[in-house]
Amino acid sequence: MENRLRVLRAERGWSQGDLAQRLGVSRQTINAVETDKYDPSLPLAMRMAKLFGLPVDEIFNDPWEPAA
Repeated sequence: MENRLRVLRAERGWSQGDLAQRLGVSRQTINAVETDKYDPSLPLAMRMAKLFGLPVDEIFNDPWEPAA
């Protein structure tokens, strides 16, 4: 899964710690999501979407396509 989290965070001038505090998670969680080492839970992805004022699919892109 690919995401725009780092770009969105940087546009607001927030550190990973700032974003983590706003979302109620650790800075390590934010780092893991930004580096594609961890896919966030649905509740966390929804909190991120609310915080940035965007739909979830504008933050996260899953290139998976079903088999024909």
